[in-house]
Order: sequence, then structure tokens, then C-alpha cells
Amino acid sequence: MLDKLTRNARIDLLRGIAILLVLLLHFHLSYRLDQIALLAWVPESILQMLLRNGNYGVTMFFVISGFLITRTTQQHWDRLGQVDVLGFYANRFARIIPPLLLALIVIIVLGCADLPSFMNSDAGNGFPNAFFFIAGVSVLTFWHNVLMQHVGYFNYALNIYWSLSVEEIFYLFFPLLCLLLSRQRLILLACCLLIITGPIYRSIHADNELYFMYGYWACFDAIALGVATALIAPRVPQLGWYVMPLQYGAVLLITFTFWQGIIGHEIFGFSLIALGTAVLLLFAGSDVEKGRTFTSLSARSLRLMGRYSYELYLFHIVLLGLLRTLIPPESMGSPMKLVWLFIYLITSVLLAKVIAYYFSEPVNTKIRAAFAELRLKKSMPDFRLPDTE
Repeated sequence: MLDKLTRNARIDLLRGIAILLVLLLHFHLSYRLDQIALLAWVPESILQMLLRNGNYGVTMFFVISGFLITRTTQQHWDRLGQVDVLGFYANRFARIIPPLLLALIVIIVLGCADLPSFMNSDAGNGFPNAFFFIAGVSVLTFWHNVLMQHVGYFNYALNIYWSLSVEEIFYLFFPLLCLLLSRQRLILLACCLLIITGPIYRSIHADNELYFMYGYWACFDAIALGVATALIAPRVPQLGWYVMPLQYGAVLLITFTFWQGIIGHEIFGFSLIALGTAVLLLFAGSDVEKGRTFTSLSARSLRLMGRYSYELYLFHIVLLGLLRTLIPPESMGSPMKLVWLFIYLITSVLLAKVIAYYFSEPVNTKIRAAFAELRLKKSMPDFRLPDTE
């Protein structure tokens, strides 16, 4: 079953939905799509559901990431307790760091060129270049969310990388916990503790979004739920009378939670989104068993976005920042907002695909091959030709 899920259409579709929600949120925060006259016929509640809840999309990402990293680890090392820590870290480095470095270089160069959407605010204490160093290090070492909690929203482009800090800190400890706990039951128990901790932490910080949305402990529960789902999925039959009702129930739960929004539901809203996403992932194998595919134009578009979701996450904000510089929000007329939204989405996807094809994927492959070669050389005995007279 795990091998069949190597490139699962449902997972790409879910990732596509999640990243689309993030992209819509960021465009809306700049250009206020709810003020477009052409959308006056759409109920306000539906507009807000689609435009204001991008952070719920991030929660979906967390669950999917936890699910995928667990499944991938099982594929590579059979059992989580047998994970090669150095190999795990090398794989994560090869996938995460090269495109992230590229995005950081672009943002910092544009910020130093005094483009407003890429400059630091007063958080830099009058030394924006020096603060760029601190901000860049915080992104690369995965405590950018902590920096934001201390100085607030200080950089339009950089601040979206808070979620990468959460995700990678979890993965920093994931293989160590797998080795320490070893047995699957103990790993599931640790996941349950994190799932319980999330709402408790958010309830303590419900009055501060820098904590209830961006804190480590506010988000670890979603990733842990993804890990737990990957562990129990092989034991759950993918065919049965209960499969479709549970999936429809998960879709309704996610839709209802999006409808309710984040404000006023800071404690359990994220938990419900994570739960609904986990159920859909739990039965991802049913698509394989039934030969179900998602081939409509909209589904294929979302799957494409899901396939390149990491590059989209990193670089869409660069395009949006440049667009904000080219056409300030206050100068964009209402009819043109939908046109520019379409251009922004299409261009973001094309850029992400190009970066993935020509940079991320080749560099990823080369780093992994170099690491494998290095490990092979170190494992070989020291061989020297005998001395001859």
C-alpha cells in the first residue's frame, strides 16, 4: 500500500487546496477582494470563508506533512525505530534549504534595494541590513516564529516563513523520538500528548495571534495527527461501507469550520481542520483500490499546485510583493483585481514549476547523491597499496 501512494492524487489535491487558500489570503490582505463590485452577488460569509482562512490551509499542510514524512521514513527504513538520523537530516536539508536560500537571497536583495514590500519595519532599530542578517538566520535555523513573537510583523515577505520554522523544528526531533521510543505504540502515545497539548496552548494564548497561530505548541498537534494517521492507515481497511460516510463527514467538518472562521474559534478550529484532513488522508489508499482519479480541469489544476506547493509557498510572496510595488493596492481599481488575481495565480504556478524543474529537484538529487557517496566512502575500509622496494 505504501508503494502505491508514492504519488497520490488525493494528497496533491489536498495540498493544492491548502496552498490556494494561502495564496488567496495573501492577495486579499493586499487588494481586498471582498470590495469587488462583480462579487457583490456572492454571500459575504462565503467570501470570508474563502479569503480569510488561509491559516487553516497551513494547518492542512501540517497534517499532510506529518503524514508524508512518516510514510517516507517507513519506506526508507521499514520501521521508524530503525531510522538513520543523519540520512533523515540529509534528505530534509536537500529538499528544504536550497530553494529556501534562493528565496531569502531574492527577498533580502529586494529589501536592500528599498522596495517597500521587502523592507524591514522599525523592528530593525534603524539598521535594516543588520536586522536582515538576524531575520535570515532565524528563517534558516527555524525560529522565525519566535522572532515574530518578540518584534511583531516586521517584514511583509519574510514573515510568511514562520510555518517552515514550526514544521522543521518538529522534524528536527522526529527521528530522535523515533529512536528513543522505538515502538509504534509509544510513538502514537507521544502524538496523542501533542494533540492534546495544542488546544490547551491555544486557549492560554487565545488573545494573541502571534502565539495561538504561530507558536510551536500551537501547531505541533496538527503535524502529530498526520504522523498518527500514517501509522494507523495500513491497519485500516480501505474498502468498506464506512469509508464514504466518514470522508463526506470530514469534508463537511472542514467546510463548516472554514465557514465559522478563525476568530472566536482560536482553540478548537485548528483541531477540527486537522481532524478532517487526517480522515481524508486515512483513506487516501481507497483511491488506489477503486482506481479513482481526479481528472477534471479544476482538480488537475489543484493537483499541479499541490505538486509544486513548496516552491509556491516560498516564491508566491515575491511575486505578490513585486505586484504591490508595481501597482499599489490603493491604485488598483475594483474591476482589475480579478484580472490581476488570475495573473498572479498563473504566474506563481509557472514560476514554482520552473524553479522546481531547473533548480530544486536537480539540487535535491545532487545533494542526496553526494551524501550517499560520502557515506559509502566512510563505510569502506582504509585500503593502501603495500610498500614496494
